[in-house]
Amino acid sequence: MTRCSDSGEDSTENPDRNQKKRKKRGKHVSFPPDEQIVSGFAEDAGGTDDSCITLMDVIGAYQQSCSKHQVQPRETILQQLQQGVCGGGSVECLDLKGERLDHRSCEALEVVLKSLHFDFINLQAAQLEENGASSLLDMILYYESTTYLDISDNGSMGTSSWRALAHLIKQSVRLSRLDACNVRLVDYPVQSLSKALLTSRLRALHLNNAQLSGSSLFTLVRALKTNRALLELHLSSNQLNGYQDAMQLGDLLIYNNTLQTLELSDNVLADTGLEELCDGLSRQTKGLKVLILKNNQITERGMNHLAKTLPGLKILEVLDLGDNHLGNEGIQVIREPLMVNSSLLHLGLSQTNITCEGAVALAEFLAESRLIRRLDLHQNRVKLGGLMALSLALRINCSLSHLGVDPIPPQELDEFLTETQKRLQAEITQRCNANASRLQRERER
Repeated sequence: MTRCSDSGEDSTENPDRNQKKRKKRGKHVSFPPDEQIVSGFAEDAGGTDDSCITLMDVIGAYQQSCSKHQVQPRETILQQLQQGVCGGGSVECLDLKGERLDHRSCEALEVVLKSLHFDFINLQAAQLEENGASSLLDMILYYESTTYLDISDNGSMGTSSWRALAHLIKQSVRLSRLDACNVRLVDYPVQSLSKALLTSRLRALHLNNAQLSGSSLFTLVRALKTNRALLELHLSSNQLNGYQDAMQLGDLLIYNNTLQTLELSDNVLADTGLEELCDGLSRQTKGLKVLILKNNQITERGMNHLAKTLPGLKILEVLDLGDNHLGNEGIQVIREPLMVNSSLLHLGLSQTNITCEGAVALAEFLAESRLIRRLDLHQNRVKLGGLMALSLALRINCSLSHLGVDPIPPQELDEFLTETQKRLQAEITQRCNANASRLQRERER
């Protein structure tokens, strides 16, 4: 398993290029010359005809680098390299979750980062020290070491670490996803992150449980309004409220037509927040395809705002309202707007206090819809009457390929009703599978 450079040379950097790298930024980060870090490594690699290095070469070089920096080689790193599958110089994952990475341990990793590209580098809860974190992030940028980086649960990162991360986000041409969850994104961290996002190439950003409510969200949204690269934004568990926070999110949808996924689960947006989001959605002619609003204290009153917006939506394909208190009343409010909507493919309504009455209303929607592919009704009390209505609707509907509904508890059924339930659920499954097969055949034509 090898990595070769495009020029046919081995991946060991020459001293001039390394010196240029150290002068590139005004940071005092120590990157020792390559011939010192990998003593004897260049000579061994250069002696081969194919000018390539193997994973065993990288392991040996890492062990020598650890010796130079007077740290013990991490057994988890050695095991991952030994078990790694390398193709074209890429390895699936460098998992350092929970490892305590001090400055010297980070410096010792340079030979690994410059020799291999990783699909995912996991630094979650790595207890990164200030100097070590900034050095490590500088290395990841310089060698373009990964496409997906997770720095979640690193609460001790200071100013220089966030500055290095911002530079990585701004400059990297390879990094496409960043997770920075369970950290405190206020003041300098959110300011530096937001400034970097103005010109970032990131495609996905996960900032769950990052205390982003209030001024922090304002700072982030102000940058994202003009961002034309980000496709996914995940902001669950940030205590986002239905007033100032929701207004900021509504503005984001008005000014940003690039974002395709917005995940806002486990916040407190409530009905007023949904109104602001609907206002933003109604102004989009392209953009958001996935909106996740699970567990946001939304009630049947919020469905009035959604009912006004649904008929005009042309882009939104996935809407998840699970774990909200919609009830049968809320479903009745959106039943006809759902029939008119011409974009929705997946509707999530798990744990929304729906009973047979709500299921019958949804069955009427299914009978009219030619688009809906998935409907999730798990953790609702849908009994035989609701199942029968859904089953009858599927005799007409030709698009639904998945209907999630829980079995009725056995203690609520006698032997005859148990058999009836089994028959109805089998019929629902059979018709959904038939629709899925037909849709697959149409895609393959």
